[in-house]
Amino acid sequence: MSERRKVTVVGAGNVGATCAQELARRDYADVVLVDIKEGLAAGKALDVNQAGAVLGYEPKAVGSTGYDESAGSDVVVVTAGVPRTGDMSRDDLVATNEKIVGSVTREVAEHSPDAILLVVSNPLDAMCHVARNVSDWPKERVFGMAGILDTARFSAFIAWETGSSVKDVSAMVLGGHGDQMVSVVSATTVGGVPLRKLLPDARIAELVERTAAGGGELVKLLGTSAWYAPGAAAAQMVDAIMLDEKRVLPCTAYLEGEYGIEGLYMAVPVKLGARGIEKIVELDLTDDERSALEASAEAVREVVSVLSS
Repeated sequence: MSERRKVTVVGAGNVGATCAQELARRDYADVVLVDIKEGLAAGKALDVNQAGAVLGYEPKAVGSTGYDESAGSDVVVVTAGVPRTGDMSRDDLVATNEKIVGSVTREVAEHSPDAILLVVSNPLDAMCHVARNVSDWPKERVFGMAGILDTARFSAFIAWETGSSVKDVSAMVLGGHGDQMVSVVSATTVGGVPLRKLLPDARIAELVERTAAGGGELVKLLGTSAWYAPGAAAAQMVDAIMLDEKRVLPCTAYLEGEYGIEGLYMAVPVKLGARGIEKIVELDLTDDERSALEASAEAVREVVSVLSS
């Protein structure tokens, strides 16, 4: 038996497979891919293993249609669910993915009762509520990936616009994972210089708008949702947990009064370590940013209200 720790990724589609490959390349844990489609997870795991011979990591990926291989995982990343198609209403998407995420969560809770559950399935904020309700796990161990992805998009646009290295961009995007996400311009810097000193307000507003519509822009180009950046963003969160990095990252966390929001999953900066969410970090927001966050919370509540439980 392997002495390595274990990370399971449920859903071997584009996002799940990208996340699994990123994690395999980190070389600190075995990776299990689970997918109901016969052969899909096993095939992708085999491919990831063979890439290890080129990239120099040890082949430790396994693919399965069931959850036995996943037993005893430290972290489980849930990417399973159907993508929204043009003729599908938001309510239909919520109802379909509520069933899928609920059933996955039951399996995870049974096979890996001490795991940390990281939700990527959409609509993300609502699916975090499903995972928490079904698992009945503490909020510190059930949370979602969205803020890192949204922040990455904002950071990329800022780097291009300012002609800077993206490594020197420090940005933060909060709120629901939708059109009403909140880019916190007041906390955004390039090499320590506030963004407002580098770009005019009108240009910043355009970058903020492009960030909010970032997912839709990719769907128009690809005909489906993005996967490289979402997969990498989920892997970054797994790193912070598995390596106990204490990173401050924007994650979809359950709020109980922080930022004036009660009983709702929203993207906020958190300290992420071995125990999951170890602290929620409260930024000083401007009045406009706080109002925008409240509006985002209302939009999330509307989606959550569609859930059956």
